[in-house]
Amino acid sequence: MQKSEILKVAGAVVLPQLGGFVNGYLTKTQIDGWYENLKFPSFRPPNWVFGPVWTSLYAGMGYASYLVWKTGGGFDGPARGPLILYGTQLALNWAWTPIFFGMHQLKWSVVEILALTGSVAATGVAFYQINKLAGYLFVPYFAWCAFASLLNYSIYKLNPEKESTATIEEVHEKSN
Repeated sequence: MQKSEILKVAGAVVLPQLGGFVNGYLTKTQIDGWYENLKFPSFRPPNWVFGPVWTSLYAGMGYASYLVWKTGGGFDGPARGPLILYGTQLALNWAWTPIFFGMHQLKWSVVEILALTGSVAATGVAFYQINKLAGYLFVPYFAWCAFASLLNYSIYKLNPEKESTATIEEVHEKSN
């Protein structure tokens, strides 16, 4: 492999990691407080599992995007649609953490992760049509997103939002 190709592979593998690094920082700031005070299902993995899993999944999806870009003629060839799907699922992937960990929106994080999981499936199928290995690289990613969807839904159901009993006057006084 030529040096220019190695740089392209490296760029494709690093790109998804960038959002992962930023979101990892956001997650880290919430673990000891808000997150650890939630109720969890019995099948929740230990916290240390998530970093290595996401790092390897990001590497696989990045390499898959390179394969599709190279095999499918980049944005000027048949890879255009699959690469747009890839960008969409990557944006959805990066958006989940601020919704869940940043805004503490359990219900909306379920909606978001279901959209992510669907877009991962669509991207994997589209990638497979361009490059079979690229499609196969999305299988573990889809499986993890399906598991994460179940985990997210379970956390949502175990931690119902509390109804506010504050009066309008109390809310107004608190904001002043």
